Amino acid sequence: MLETPPGYADRLQSGYAAPMPLPMVRASLGARFVAYLLDILFIFGFTAVLTLAITLIGIVTFGLGWTLFAILPASGILYSALTVGGSAQSTWGMRMMGLRVVTPGSGTRVDFITAGVHALLFYVAVTTFLLWAVDILFGLLRSDRRLGHDLLLGLAIVRVG
Repeated sequence: MLETPPGYADRLQSGYAAPMPLPMVRASLGARFVAYLLDILFIFGFTAVLTLAITLIGIVTFGLGWTLFAILPASGILYSALTVGGSAQSTWGMRMMGLRVVTPGSGTRVDFITAGVHALLFYVAVTTFLLWAVDILFGLLRSDRRLGHDLLLGLAIVRVG
């Protein structure tokens, strides 16, 4: 096993949750799809709140704050990074469906950056039909139901309890 470089905290002692007991129960593609449909609603609400906040900031700063409207297209990625990278390890839609994002094998928590990249890869795949089809094909052909973007980042979506 690799040793932790000097000056870095050990991953298991840095506030990450304890590993999940194995074997982990993989999430079904149907549950992931319903969770995504729910997340679309939550992202819409998150974007509306973000729009209101940026509008108010723009008024207070005499228009300077309106440059923050440039982050609105990334609100879905920001939502996923904040929720999946948080302590619950899942978006609100995933929580409603009883799902969690973990690293396979150890079951440890996903960090903020990895969660954001995971969402970015998902949205890139969804916007390109061919990539989306290949991504879904991975999930249909693999017994663990991991999609292409899950495999690229070494993540798994599992059922909670």
